[in-house]
Amino acid sequence: MSGKVKHRTAANTAEAATVTVNEKILKECHNLYTDADNGLVSIGENLGLKLLPPRKKINVMLMGNHSAGKSSFINWYVEEHVQRTGVAIETQGFSFVTSGRKRESLTGNATLHLYPHFKTLQEIEGVVDYLNTEISTSKQKKFSLVTFIDTPGLVDGDMKYPFDVNQSILWLGDLCDLIFVFFDPIGQALCKRTLNIVEQLNESHPERIRFYLSKADEAGHESDRQRVMMQIVQELCKRPGLNKTGFEMPTIYISNPSKPSRCVNQIEEVCKDIEKTINQTIQNTLNQLERDCEQISTLVDDTIRADNMARSHNLKAKLKGMVFSLLGFLLPITLIFTLLVASAPRRILNNLVGEDMAQAIVSFMVPITTLWENVDDENQLAILAMVLVASGICLIISRIINKSKPTLQRRSKKILIEKQEYVNSHVKAQKKKLYAEYLQQSVSEHDL
Repeated sequence: MSGKVKHRTAANTAEAATVTVNEKILKECHNLYTDADNGLVSIGENLGLKLLPPRKKINVMLMGNHSAGKSSFINWYVEEHVQRTGVAIETQGFSFVTSGRKRESLTGNATLHLYPHFKTLQEIEGVVDYLNTEISTSKQKKFSLVTFIDTPGLVDGDMKYPFDVNQSILWLGDLCDLIFVFFDPIGQALCKRTLNIVEQLNESHPERIRFYLSKADEAGHESDRQRVMMQIVQELCKRPGLNKTGFEMPTIYISNPSKPSRCVNQIEEVCKDIEKTINQTIQNTLNQLERDCEQISTLVDDTIRADNMARSHNLKAKLKGMVFSLLGFLLPITLIFTLLVASAPRRILNNLVGEDMAQAIVSFMVPITTLWENVDDENQLAILAMVLVASGICLIISRIINKSKPTLQRRSKKILIEKQEYVNSHVKAQKKKLYAEYLQQSVSEHDL
């Protein structure tokens, strides 16, 4: 048993040694949200605040016509043959390529289970059967922080897809951090289906889209490449949503030592774009963590303040209710007592409370009893009815006033304060530490 524990510990240590700083930061931020006992998500739920845990990786979707080089680019980036490539339409479904502990392939619902934030994709009829995930152990470039989504090759004409491919790509585009559009210079670079989808994506997420002329080394001479690029740019600019200044389309291709090319290869720019998005995601995650901590702390303060106000209101309402209840009971009791004193024989009163006390009561009640005796019988009944009505009104007012507002149990209030203290002391301290680690990668230690 101890041997297994040692082996597991050694494996965890080895894994931790290969984790990059950025990977560690995103993972720890995710854990701060999802911890079962003190996660920000569960704390927020108790306060009526819905928080979404940050993702550990960025999502990069690749789209374009068939044979545009999407799968080849993924294989090049990962430095492992995880995606099939070829002239035929190899990718007929959506393939998620991500890093993990062991090489494995998942399909259908297993893919959705791995990516819960993509779960509503199953609402598109037929798409689940065409989902698969390729898990690679590669640590090349920034792959440990990236999930590539390889989309079906797009073609025009009578090509039938087993699901609504346009809607699926548009839906995924909403959840991706980057959208790479590959144009193949020797294939159907101007595929109308591709252009239509790109135009729709550009309406919602223009900042996420990047255009590339893939397989640029196969486009012939430089003049041929320029002509192809001009055709593509002109076609894109015909679309109102894509007609913009500063249009960029880097030329990229997978270098082949046996086929040297003079074409400028800007494929490293794609890697820089991915790295830039990762860095921006880390900064956004840390900033969002700070904002969520502040929001939780503010909500706790507001909740406690509202609870204190509710308790104060309930105390005042209770006191007012007691006054009206007392008045409601005293009015008929006073009237009945007056009637007894005025009509009861003196000897009965003497027997009940004693002669001295009876004399004191009679003397005290003289003004009231005299007034009562001067009222005729008909008016006495009216006064009696009025007193009873007034008593009833007082009791009703008492019930209305005495309605209390809900308050927190002492235990719940104590837990809230503890959670706030945890967020302010531990979570914020962790955020500060992670931010320092992130900055330390690019700034000298004495500059921090």
